[in-house]
Amino acid sequence: MFKILRVNMSDLSVNVEDIPEHYQGLGGRGLTSAIVAREVPPTCSAIGPNNKLVFAPGLLGATACANSGRISVGGKSPLTGTIKESNSGGQAGQYLARLGIAAIVVEGLPEEGKLYKLFVGKDKYELSPADDLKGLGNYDTVDRLKGQFGEKVGYVSIGQAGEWKMAGASVAFTDREIRPTRHAGRGGMGAVMGSKGLKAIIIDPEGGELAPIKDKEAFKEASKRFTNALKEHPVTSQGLTNYGTDILINIINEAGGLPTRNFSSGRFEGAEKVAGETLNQITQERKGVVSHGCMSGCIIRCSGIYLDQQGNYLTKWPEYETVWAWGPNCGIDDLDAIARIDRACDDYGLDTIEIGNSIAVAMEAGIKEFGDAAGAEELLAEIGKGTPLGRILGSGAAIVGKTFGVRRVPVVKSQALPAYDPRAIKGIGVTYATSTMGADHTAGYAVATNIMKVGGDVDPLKTEGQVELSRSLQIATAVIDTLGLCLFVAFPVMDMPDAFNAIVDMVNAKYGLSMTADDVTALGQKILKMERDFNTRAGFNQADDRLPEFFMTEKLPPHNEVFDIKEEELDSLFNF
Repeated sequence: MFKILRVNMSDLSVNVEDIPEHYQGLGGRGLTSAIVAREVPPTCSAIGPNNKLVFAPGLLGATACANSGRISVGGKSPLTGTIKESNSGGQAGQYLARLGIAAIVVEGLPEEGKLYKLFVGKDKYELSPADDLKGLGNYDTVDRLKGQFGEKVGYVSIGQAGEWKMAGASVAFTDREIRPTRHAGRGGMGAVMGSKGLKAIIIDPEGGELAPIKDKEAFKEASKRFTNALKEHPVTSQGLTNYGTDILINIINEAGGLPTRNFSSGRFEGAEKVAGETLNQITQERKGVVSHGCMSGCIIRCSGIYLDQQGNYLTKWPEYETVWAWGPNCGIDDLDAIARIDRACDDYGLDTIEIGNSIAVAMEAGIKEFGDAAGAEELLAEIGKGTPLGRILGSGAAIVGKTFGVRRVPVVKSQALPAYDPRAIKGIGVTYATSTMGADHTAGYAVATNIMKVGGDVDPLKTEGQVELSRSLQIATAVIDTLGLCLFVAFPVMDMPDAFNAIVDMVNAKYGLSMTADDVTALGQKILKMERDFNTRAGFNQADDRLPEFFMTEKLPPHNEVFDIKEEELDSLFNF
């Protein structure tokens, strides 16, 4: 049933092929990384003709499994130079899976200056000019496409940042309300899409169907057990549902690991003003929506709909990392300003984590003052205009630091650190340093065990057990991304053994397999080995698996800790 769709932007051809044997048994991140590792020259230009952009739903896509509609976007990153998989919610993952498409592989380059859109339907695939969409943000792009294709489809698009091939550019996916609010943000995949001249993809699920399942009764039973686990675990049934990911602001602030004013402190005095509890309160007062799923089949519902002071739609609930990047990290305590910034980033097509760090580094350089919300919005507008300053800021925190001579630049492999300081939460520091894709909290979310005590208790301020924790989580996360599951299912999986068993049982029932827990671990290891091999061939080595020097030399208030895990321990992480 499942096929690979190859889109050649050089000759504007679209071809369907069977899944080759060497890609069998893979989906989501596993498939994007396998295609990139096998087909993309590691030393090629990330925005040149030899890079490829891959979209892939997960192995459990188009099934009744809860929270299984995520989509992976892969390629060589213009930001890091490494292999990259960026993950998103929205409707596209389920729609592609229902159409029997395991992956869309975009290859080659079009004639300079030309833009195209790709229509994907049931046995219908068509490239057509999209020059009329040039220069539009994601919201206007989707509105214009809705006039032609309607509201029963899913849209994938880039904004101005992607067209300009900024290294901080994201790929936007529409949610259930057909708004471009879900983003594959990390690593500059929007720039790769822009380099291909692909402005938008329209995915029409009409005529699609649920994926075939070998043992329907066994799948149904396992799916029910998995759903019950999500409904029983307090994180996935209460915390995230009521307060969104922004519930973490107060938690991480209390732990002393909330990076403040460009990673100069671990606590922010205005944390309460931007925390999930306040987000919930404002949303209810303005009659917005609390507890909203970003994709069909989501039962965690960690998002919401945020209205402005006049009661008009502004944006979805900003994620914790977005609130942090533009809030505490920039010294800003205004949720309305952060919500406006979130909307603008979605519209321009920008990674809120990367660009929030860019602005914080610019503030460190004195371009604006910390705490200047209006100034942060002005700098973001420069990116949207494509001015010289805007191009610098849109290129990511590493470039901003070099341009303005800033010493404290929080990046690994040129990708900015997310919302957890590695000196106060050392397990996540291991993940930042060693991830195959640059600093990335989702690659191995050690915060769960260090701070939230999910899956055990590893003291966040001590070095013991951190490498082992990060290793096991990086392996598990590679599997979760390959299956197309939301990362938050990890909370019950880490605490409730049957939640993990239910996932294995669903995969076995769907594909007629007899995988064991060891087989699942081996799959995660296989994916990480592929990714690491690509990076090695691209010129990366152990010296790149390091945090910036200031994390080892500057003590972080309030705990006055440094990141002190030995280099040889970091280098042992991939010894499996």
